[in-house]
Amino acid sequence: MNIIIVGCGKVGSTLVEQLNGENHRIVVIDEKEEKVKSITDELDAMGIVGNGVSHETLREAGIKNADLLIAVTGSDEQNLLCCVIAKKTGNCKTIARVRNPIYSTETAFLREELGLAMIINPELTAASEIARLFQFPTAVKIDTFSKGRIELLHFRVTENCLLNHYELIHIRTDLKCDVLVCMVRRGEQVIIPRGDFVFQEGDVVAIVSTPPRASDFFKKIGISTGKIRTAMLVGGGTMAYYLAKRLLEVGIDTKIIDQDQTRCEHLNELLPKASVICGDGTDEKLLLQEGLSQADGFAALTGLDEENILLSLVAKKYSKAKIVTKINRVNFNSVLGDIKLDSTIFPRLLTADVIIKYARSMNESLNSNVENLYKLEEGRAEALEFYIKEASAVTGVPLAKMRLKKDLLLCSITRGSQVIIPGGQDELREGDSVVVVTTHSRLNDIRDILEA
Repeated sequence: MNIIIVGCGKVGSTLVEQLNGENHRIVVIDEKEEKVKSITDELDAMGIVGNGVSHETLREAGIKNADLLIAVTGSDEQNLLCCVIAKKTGNCKTIARVRNPIYSTETAFLREELGLAMIINPELTAASEIARLFQFPTAVKIDTFSKGRIELLHFRVTENCLLNHYELIHIRTDLKCDVLVCMVRRGEQVIIPRGDFVFQEGDVVAIVSTPPRASDFFKKIGISTGKIRTAMLVGGGTMAYYLAKRLLEVGIDTKIIDQDQTRCEHLNELLPKASVICGDGTDEKLLLQEGLSQADGFAALTGLDEENILLSLVAKKYSKAKIVTKINRVNFNSVLGDIKLDSTIFPRLLTADVIIKYARSMNESLNSNVENLYKLEEGRAEALEFYIKEASAVTGVPLAKMRLKKDLLLCSITRGSQVIIPGGQDELREGDSVVVVTTHSRLNDIRDILEA
């Protein structure tokens, strides 16, 4: 596809990196020459220095032949206007990043009236992810499929966990748990495990299951699944606002610490049920005084990655809370595994995942039937949900007789209201939604799971 990306900041550059491996023709636009040059020097993309709202700039970028325009500048209004002009000038789908909370209740109206394919809010997306983690604190990461009926839960094997030195095949034969282990990260290695795989302490394991079955599994392996009742958020930015709002709605007592007096006053007005403390969140004494050691959940959400990492380490030292760390720079990820933080959130990667999923699903030339897509382990693996539109080589055949690609696992089948964790005698049918985890990239059709 021909894709134009307006804005070469963190999200824009991440989008180019992720879309670069999908065989698209990409043009980036930014008013700052150094940002355009940084992307075009490193990645396979064309660059134009200019204002994305300008009709002339869009014409130079090829808007007449564009399939998709993504506006991710620092201005919500500029992003919306850019999409409107693109729609008027060309015949492409448009996606706008809109971050200001005043628009959060108006996204449906804006999308419909302005003819947008999607409005994406990185802070709201990240806040939703953290809220899910707080409601299932056992998990390091949670991805959802089939409108929440199926979850891909990532958790860490601890020293006292039953899975430590346990053979995978015994999960079904001995524990009688209807879950499927689809991926394991051990150090830098990403593994699609077989039945004889033996777990080790420190492994990050991904399982596919329904929420009730997952709860039963965690109980049997000795991991608590209790929900949190109190949460402490350090950093009072937009993401903290969205997160606190979500937590308060489900009855979680929430405390926000920020050192900006004006921001604290504003948060007090927006969130009267929250406890807002004006102070330095990096002060250990203040954190302990405000109840860090008793908190069930802790989120480090300041604007500095280094500060968030240190805050999370302090929380880990003084509490048993579920800890979530916001990280902006993806290149930190190589050392974060050594620090062994609980859960890390990368807002720009979450945003890129949503947009890439849409881009892949609209790529009609590849007959894509991707309903959902998550990049896993820095893009080294993918979890995809396919909708089977018609009979093909994958339907009506027992899974045991299929010639599936190596390093690929068919994890679940949703058939109407029924969720199936598949065995060798199960078959795929028209109308099924199927979740696949693989270390291969560029699977665009359910038929791509088969060996050529």
